[in-house]
Amino acid sequence: MSLAKELQLLTNSPPTAIMPPNEFWSDEPQLETPLHLQQIIILLTCLQWWWRERDDFFASGNISIYYEKQQIKGKPDRARGPDFFVVLNTKPKKRNSWVVWEEDNRYPNLIVEILSKKTANIDRTTKKRLYQDKFATPEYFWFHPKTLEFEGFRLKGGKYQSIELNSQGWRWSEQLGLYLGVYEEQLRYFTEDGEIVPIPTEQLTVESRERELAQQQAESERKKRELAQQQAESERKKRELAQQQLADMKALLARYRESLGESSDE
Repeated sequence: MSLAKELQLLTNSPPTAIMPPNEFWSDEPQLETPLHLQQIIILLTCLQWWWRERDDFFASGNISIYYEKQQIKGKPDRARGPDFFVVLNTKPKKRNSWVVWEEDNRYPNLIVEILSKKTANIDRTTKKRLYQDKFATPEYFWFHPKTLEFEGFRLKGGKYQSIELNSQGWRWSEQLGLYLGVYEEQLRYFTEDGEIVPIPTEQLTVESRERELAQQQAESERKKRELAQQQAESERKKRELAQQQLADMKALLARYRESLGESSDE
Protein backbone atom coordinates (compact mmCIF):
# COMPACT_ATOMS: atom_id res chain seq x y z
CA MET A 1 0.00 0.00 0.00
CA SER A 2 1.40 3.42 -0.94
CA LEU A 3 1.77 6.27 1.53
CA ALA A 4 -1.06 8.15 -0.18
CA LYS A 5 -3.43 5.25 0.47
CA GLU A 6 -2.17 4.77 4.03
CA LEU A 7 -2.68 8.46 4.74
CA GLN A 8 -6.19 8.22 3.30
CA LEU A 9 -6.97 5.42 5.75
CA LEU A 10 -5.45 7.36 8.63
CA THR A 11 -7.49 10.48 7.90
CA ASN A 12 -10.67 8.58 6.95
CA SER A 13 -11.01 10.74 3.86
CA PRO A 14 -13.67 9.80 1.29
CA PRO A 15 -12.58 7.70 -1.70
CA THR A 16 -11.43 9.62 -4.75
CA ALA A 17 -13.41 9.63 -7.93
CA ILE A 18 -12.54 7.19 -10.73
CA MET A 19 -9.82 8.78 -12.84
CA PRO A 20 -9.66 8.63 -16.65
CA PRO A 21 -7.66 5.75 -18.22
CA ASN A 22 -4.69 7.97 -19.09
CA GLU A 23 -4.12 8.96 -15.44
CA PHE A 24 -0.67 7.98 -14.18
CA TRP A 25 -1.05 6.08 -10.93
CA SER A 26 1.75 5.68 -8.43
CA ASP A 27 3.23 2.19 -8.28
CA GLU A 28 5.54 2.33 -5.27
CA PRO A 29 6.15 -0.65 -2.96
CA GLN A 30 4.92 -0.76 0.61
CA LEU A 31 7.14 1.02 3.11
CA GLU A 32 9.42 -1.34 5.00
CA THR A 33 8.71 -0.34 8.59
CA PRO A 34 6.34 1.89 10.59
CA LEU A 35 9.38 4.09 11.28
CA HIS A 36 9.63 4.90 7.57
CA LEU A 37 5.94 5.76 7.35
CA GLN A 38 6.10 7.86 10.51
CA GLN A 39 9.15 9.77 9.27
CA ILE A 40 7.57 10.59 5.91
CA ILE A 41 4.36 11.73 7.60
CA ILE A 42 6.40 14.00 9.92
CA LEU A 43 8.25 15.60 7.00
CA LEU A 44 5.04 16.07 5.03
CA THR A 45 2.68 17.31 7.74
CA CYS A 46 5.22 19.60 9.42
CA LEU A 47 6.03 21.35 6.15
CA GLN A 48 2.36 21.64 5.21
CA TRP A 49 1.62 23.14 8.61
CA TRP A 50 4.59 25.54 8.43
CA TRP A 51 3.58 26.66 4.93
CA ARG A 52 -0.17 26.56 5.63
CA GLU A 53 -0.59 30.10 4.27
CA ARG A 54 1.12 29.22 0.98
CA ASP A 55 -0.43 27.78 -2.17
CA ASP A 56 2.63 27.57 -4.39
CA PHE A 57 4.14 24.16 -3.64
CA PHE A 58 3.47 20.44 -3.89
CA ALA A 59 4.86 18.00 -1.34
CA SER A 60 4.31 14.28 -1.17
CA GLY A 61 5.91 10.99 -0.28
CA ASN A 62 6.32 7.52 -1.71
CA ILE A 63 4.58 8.30 -4.99
CA SER A 64 6.05 7.76 -8.45
CA ILE A 65 7.76 10.50 -10.42
CA TYR A 66 7.36 9.72 -14.13
CA TYR A 67 10.34 11.38 -15.77
CA GLU A 68 10.84 9.77 -19.17
CA LYS A 69 8.03 8.94 -21.58
CA GLN A 70 8.78 5.87 -23.66
CA GLN A 71 8.06 5.96 -27.39
CA ILE A 72 7.95 2.18 -27.77
CA LYS A 73 4.43 0.78 -27.56
CA GLY A 74 3.88 -1.46 -24.57
CA LYS A 75 7.07 -0.37 -22.83
CA PRO A 76 6.41 1.39 -19.49
CA ASP A 77 7.38 4.98 -18.88
CA ARG A 78 10.38 5.38 -16.60
CA ALA A 79 9.62 6.34 -13.02
CA ARG A 80 11.19 6.67 -9.59
CA GLY A 81 9.51 7.13 -6.24
CA PRO A 82 11.39 9.26 -3.70
CA ASP A 83 10.32 8.80 -0.11
CA PHE A 84 9.65 12.53 0.17
CA PHE A 85 9.93 15.41 -2.27
CA VAL A 86 8.93 19.05 -2.68
CA VAL A 87 8.23 20.98 -5.88
CA LEU A 88 8.12 24.77 -5.60
CA ASN A 89 6.21 27.31 -7.67
CA THR A 90 3.40 24.94 -8.55
CA LYS A 91 -0.20 24.38 -7.50
CA PRO A 92 -0.83 22.07 -4.51
CA LYS A 93 -3.61 20.14 -6.25
CA LYS A 94 -4.22 16.44 -5.65
CA ARG A 95 -2.07 14.15 -7.74
CA ASN A 96 -1.74 10.36 -7.90
CA SER A 97 1.82 10.74 -9.16
CA TRP A 98 4.14 13.42 -10.51
CA VAL A 99 4.36 13.32 -14.29
CA VAL A 100 7.19 15.58 -15.38
CA TRP A 101 6.02 16.20 -18.96
CA GLU A 102 2.57 17.14 -17.67
CA GLU A 103 4.05 19.57 -15.12
CA ASP A 104 5.97 21.91 -17.45
CA ASN A 105 8.96 19.57 -17.19
CA ARG A 106 9.33 20.43 -13.54
CA TYR A 107 11.42 18.19 -11.28
CA PRO A 108 11.55 18.27 -7.45
CA ASN A 109 13.42 21.10 -5.76
CA LEU A 110 14.21 18.87 -2.80
CA ILE A 111 14.24 15.12 -2.23
CA VAL A 112 14.65 13.14 1.00
CA GLU A 113 15.23 9.39 1.02
CA ILE A 114 14.65 7.34 4.17
CA LEU A 115 17.35 4.69 4.16
CA SER A 116 16.78 1.05 5.01
CA LYS A 117 18.90 -2.08 4.87
CA LYS A 118 17.48 -2.92 1.44
CA THR A 119 17.54 0.52 -0.15
CA ALA A 120 20.53 2.30 1.41
CA ASN A 121 23.04 1.38 -1.29
CA ILE A 122 20.68 2.39 -4.12
CA ASP A 123 19.80 5.67 -2.36
CA ARG A 124 23.50 6.50 -1.92
CA THR A 125 24.51 5.64 -5.49
CA THR A 126 21.93 5.04 -8.23
CA LYS A 127 19.31 7.48 -6.97
CA LYS A 128 21.91 10.09 -6.08
CA ARG A 129 23.23 10.02 -9.66
CA LEU A 130 19.70 10.14 -11.07
CA TYR A 131 18.69 13.11 -8.93
CA GLN A 132 21.96 14.85 -9.78
CA ASP A 133 22.23 14.16 -13.51
CA LYS A 134 18.66 13.67 -14.76
CA PHE A 135 16.47 15.47 -12.24
CA ALA A 136 19.00 18.22 -11.44
CA THR A 137 17.27 18.45 -8.07
CA PRO A 138 18.95 21.33 -6.17
CA GLU A 139 19.04 19.54 -2.80
CA TYR A 140 19.13 15.88 -1.82
CA PHE A 141 19.08 14.52 1.74
CA TRP A 142 18.98 11.05 3.20
CA PHE A 143 18.29 9.79 6.70
CA HIS A 144 18.37 6.37 8.34
CA PRO A 145 15.76 6.11 11.14
CA LYS A 146 17.66 3.30 12.89
CA THR A 147 21.33 4.25 12.57
CA LEU A 148 20.50 8.00 12.41
CA GLU A 149 22.83 8.45 9.42
CA PHE A 150 22.09 11.88 8.00
CA GLU A 151 23.58 13.41 4.86
CA GLY A 152 22.71 16.36 2.66
CA PHE A 153 23.89 17.60 -0.73
CA ARG A 154 23.43 20.75 -2.78
CA LEU A 155 23.85 20.90 -6.55
CA LYS A 156 26.82 23.08 -7.57
CA GLY A 157 28.17 23.09 -11.11
CA GLY A 158 26.07 20.06 -11.95
CA LYS A 159 27.52 17.99 -9.09
CA TYR A 160 26.29 17.32 -5.58
CA GLN A 161 28.43 18.91 -2.88
CA SER A 162 28.01 18.01 0.79
CA ILE A 163 26.08 20.53 2.88
CA GLU A 164 28.09 21.35 6.00
CA LEU A 165 26.67 20.78 9.45
CA ASN A 166 26.18 23.75 11.74
CA SER A 167 27.08 23.74 15.43
CA GLN A 168 23.79 21.96 16.29
CA GLY A 169 24.42 19.23 13.73
CA TRP A 170 21.80 20.54 11.28
CA ARG A 171 22.03 21.16 7.54
CA TRP A 172 20.55 24.26 5.93
CA SER A 173 18.07 23.87 3.07
CA GLU A 174 18.08 26.88 0.75
CA GLN A 175 15.02 25.48 -1.01
CA LEU A 176 12.91 25.33 2.15
CA GLY A 177 14.49 28.17 4.11
CA LEU A 178 14.76 25.73 7.02
CA TYR A 179 17.34 23.54 8.68
CA LEU A 180 17.02 19.76 8.65
CA GLY A 181 18.42 17.92 11.64
CA VAL A 182 17.99 14.90 13.86
CA TYR A 183 15.93 15.40 17.01
CA GLU A 184 14.83 12.55 19.27
CA GLU A 185 15.79 10.04 16.54
CA GLN A 186 13.64 11.75 13.91
CA LEU A 187 14.49 14.05 11.01
CA ARG A 188 12.89 17.40 11.78
CA TYR A 189 12.78 20.97 10.49
CA PHE A 190 14.24 23.92 12.39
CA THR A 191 13.85 27.62 11.71
CA GLU A 192 16.74 29.97 11.08
CA ASP A 193 16.37 31.09 14.71
CA GLY A 194 16.76 27.51 15.92
CA GLU A 195 13.12 26.80 16.78
CA ILE A 196 11.81 23.35 15.93
CA VAL A 197 8.89 23.23 13.52
CA PRO A 198 6.21 21.42 15.52
CA ILE A 199 4.34 18.33 14.49
CA PRO A 200 0.74 19.53 14.01
CA THR A 201 -0.61 17.14 16.66
CA GLU A 202 2.02 18.41 19.09
CA GLN A 203 1.10 21.98 18.22
CA LEU A 204 -2.56 21.24 18.90
CA THR A 205 -1.58 19.85 22.31
CA VAL A 206 0.51 22.95 23.04
CA GLU A 207 -2.29 25.27 21.95
CA SER A 208 -4.79 23.29 24.05
CA ARG A 209 -2.54 23.61 27.09
CA GLU A 210 -2.06 27.31 26.40
CA ARG A 211 -5.84 27.77 26.22
CA GLU A 212 -6.28 25.83 29.47
CA LEU A 213 -3.58 27.93 31.13
CA ALA A 214 -5.19 31.13 29.82
CA GLN A 215 -8.55 29.97 31.15
CA GLN A 216 -7.00 29.13 34.52
CA GLN A 217 -5.30 32.52 34.65
CA ALA A 218 -8.57 34.24 33.70
CA GLU A 219 -10.38 32.29 36.42
CA SER A 220 -7.66 33.18 38.91
CA GLU A 221 -7.94 36.86 37.97
CA ARG A 222 -11.74 36.67 38.29
CA LYS A 223 -11.44 35.18 41.78
CA LYS A 224 -8.90 37.86 42.72
CA ARG A 225 -11.31 40.55 41.53
CA GLU A 226 -14.15 38.94 43.48
CA LEU A 227 -11.99 38.73 46.60
CA ALA A 228 -10.95 42.36 46.17
CA GLN A 229 -14.60 43.35 45.77
CA GLN A 230 -15.53 41.34 48.88
CA GLN A 231 -12.70 42.99 50.83
CA ALA A 232 -13.77 46.42 49.59
CA GLU A 233 -17.37 45.68 50.60
CA SER A 234 -16.19 44.47 53.99
CA GLU A 235 -14.15 47.64 54.48
CA ARG A 236 -17.14 49.75 53.41
CA LYS A 237 -19.36 48.01 55.95
CA LYS A 238 -16.73 48.50 58.65
CA ARG A 239 -16.55 52.20 57.85
CA GLU A 240 -20.33 52.50 57.91
CA LEU A 241 -20.47 50.65 61.24
CA ALA A 242 -17.75 52.87 62.70
CA GLN A 243 -19.55 55.98 61.44
CA GLN A 244 -22.83 54.72 62.93
CA GLN A 245 -21.15 53.94 66.24
CA LEU A 246 -19.58 57.40 66.29
CA ALA A 247 -22.94 59.00 65.52
CA ASP A 248 -24.59 56.96 68.31
CA MET A 249 -21.89 58.02 70.76
CA LYS A 250 -22.31 61.67 69.79
CA ALA A 251 -26.07 61.42 70.24
CA LEU A 252 -25.64 59.75 73.62
CA LEU A 253 -23.14 62.41 74.71
CA ALA A 254 -25.54 65.16 73.62
CA ARG A 255 -28.34 63.63 75.64
CA TYR A 256 -26.06 63.26 78.65
CA ARG A 257 -24.95 66.88 78.43
CA GLU A 258 -28.55 67.97 78.05
CA SER A 259 -29.57 66.04 81.17
CA LEU A 260 -26.71 67.57 83.16
CA GLY A 261 -27.76 71.03 82.09
CA GLU A 262 -31.33 70.48 83.23
CA SER A 263 -30.16 69.21 86.65
CA SER A 264 -27.99 72.32 87.28
CA ASP A 265 -30.94 74.71 86.57
CA GLU A 266 -33.02 73.13 89.37
